Amino acid sequence: MTETPARASGQCHCGAIRYSMPTAVEHHALCHCRDCRRHAGAPMVGWALVNRADLEMTGTPKIYASSEHGRRHFCADCGTGLFYTNEAIFPGQIDVQSATLDDPDLIPAGAQIQIAERIGWMEKLGEMPTFNRYPGMD
Repeated sequence: MTETPARASGQCHCGAIRYSMPTAVEHHALCHCRDCRRHAGAPMVGWALVNRADLEMTGTPKIYASSEHGRRHFCADCGTGLFYTNEAIFPGQIDVQSATLDDPDLIPAGAQIQIAERIGWMEKLGEMPTFNRYPGMD
């Protein structure tokens, strides 16, 4: 009997787009590039790369040509960024924004990339005070 590979599920903020993907990924990296930061409005974006054929999806994302070959896929209803494709760099594959997974811990990040463009204060995250919830709401 063949074991079914483990899968993870995720969705956009409003739930109009849901997806399922294998937990065995090509790579899972935290990207610090200016393009990813600007599109996500976040200091970095986690990307888990899988074969496009292995991604199952309900709903249809809107696709934005963010560069000559890069395509960013997002929910047209709530704006959540979900996927990135680039046939010139990753033919037949799709990067999934790992923070949209229902359980992001299922696929641990393995590297940080594009650190040449990292925001300076991101280097000192470990030195900043931490709070379990919003300060004063613990």
